[in-house]
This record gives sequence, structure tokens and C-alpha cells, in this order.
Amino acid sequence: MNPCTTDHWPLGVFTSIDAGLGVSFDVLAQLQLTTIHLHAPAAAKRSPEAAAELSERLKRLGIEVSCVFAGFEGESYADIPTVERTVGLVPTETRDKRVAELKEIADFAAKLEVKAVGLHLGFVPHDPKSEAYQQIVQTVRDVCDYCTQNGQAIHLETGQEPADVLEGFLETVGRENLFVNFDPANMILYGCGEPLPSLERIGRFVRSVHCKDAKWSDQPGETWGTEVALGEGDVDFTQFLRILEALRYKGPLTIEREIPQDPARQLEEIGSGVNLLRRTMEALRFST
Repeated sequence: MNPCTTDHWPLGVFTSIDAGLGVSFDVLAQLQLTTIHLHAPAAAKRSPEAAAELSERLKRLGIEVSCVFAGFEGESYADIPTVERTVGLVPTETRDKRVAELKEIADFAAKLEVKAVGLHLGFVPHDPKSEAYQQIVQTVRDVCDYCTQNGQAIHLETGQEPADVLEGFLETVGRENLFVNFDPANMILYGCGEPLPSLERIGRFVRSVHCKDAKWSDQPGETWGTEVALGEGDVDFTQFLRILEALRYKGPLTIEREIPQDPARQLEEIGSGVNLLRRTMEALRFST
């Protein structure tokens, strides 16, 4: 492949201000990273006043939020069957409440001037003729249409369905502001397919990525794979970046690493991941 001709990809991390998820702001500052995916705070911290305060804090720190990620009460990632029962907008018993909250989160993101809202949709039914499939299609259309009013896009995170199922779903929904946040490790963790061919297949929809690594389970799709530090798993990040370049991807490379709120460990592991991505871009003659 020819050397990179696109603008450089900013490096960032997944973080939160109140949920204990992702990298703390102190570590972010020490690593001199200026872009983040932000886990949406709890409802009490999504008021206009809280949004204004957070916006000022982010400006003061020189941090840009490229995507706000939604999470919902009652979700559990204990194991794959539990994820299927509890995560996202697919479970019918919590759908209406979560759709309403997702719209509130989109409004909060708009107050931060963030143009993308991400989420795990949940396990999309595989039969496009089923009533369950058609219902979730209509749900996502509703959410997309709402976000259009804010000038926002919805980014569905990969992992809970194979690439061909996700591709068909995106095409069926048929909204111009519906895209993908591609997480290669999730494809491995959920056992839903090889990440690199999956990226190539749905690449035209990819507008954000999580740089995360994992090792395959010995029972893919039945038990979890294992998340590991960047560069220690089964994701080939050299090829991952090559494919992103071929797709003319323009967004940041956002490291997501679920480790305890231990600043020293975060600084070591996330710093190592940042260095890995920078070395890889340099080796490929990409701008850094």
C-alpha cells in the first residue's frame, strides 16, 4: 500500500466523569491526549447547568469529545446470555424507557456540541422477516430521526452480531445518520467473526473506532474471550490501520481498556497502547 496521504488520526481514550469507566482525566492529561469518547453521566449530571460546567472544563483542558456513549440501568456484561437479555434497545421490556433516555443523552451531547451518540444496540435478531427484527428497525429509525434534529449521528458498536447481519440491518434501517463504531476486540470477545474481514465488509459505515485487543475463547460465541492490553491479543493492529487507511477513515483512534481506576496501571497500559499505535503509524509512514 502507498504511504498514508490522509490527515493524521488523533489518539484518544474512552472515559467517563462519574461511572468509573475508562481512563481518568488525570491520566489523560499526563498522556497529553486531547480527544475522548465520553460515557454519558447519570441523569442528575445531564442538566443544562451540568452540561455547561462540563463543557467549560473540557475546553479548559483542551479536550474534544468526538462521541458520547449511552449506557442504561440494568445492563450486565456478566456473560454472553446475560448481555443478550439485558443490553441495549433490543430487550422489549426496557425498550421504551431506554429510547427516551437515549434521546435525553443525545440532547446532553448536543449541549456539549458533540455530533455523534454511540451505544450497544443489543443482539439484533438474525431473521429480517421476523416481527422482532422489524420492531427494532423501527426503533432505530425513530432514534436516528430524533438525532437528525440535533445534527447528530448514531454509532452502533460492533460485536454482538456478525458483520453480514449488521450490514443488512444498517441497510434495512436506511438512515443517512446511522453509522458504526468498530471495535475489533468485540468481534473476538463475542465470537462473532474475524475482525479484519468484518471491518472491510462494513467499512463504508465506520465513522469511529475503539482500539481494543482480545484473545479468542475456546468456545467462541458461547463464552467470553479475554480482553488484554493493546498488542497482547489477536488483533493485528498493523493490518487494522492499513484497512482504515484504505477506507479513508478520518476519525480518531480511541483506546478503550476496561481496567480498574488505578492511575498508575492506567498510565502504564494506556501509555503503552498509545506508543504502539504511534509506532505502527510511523512504520506505515502514517502521519502522527
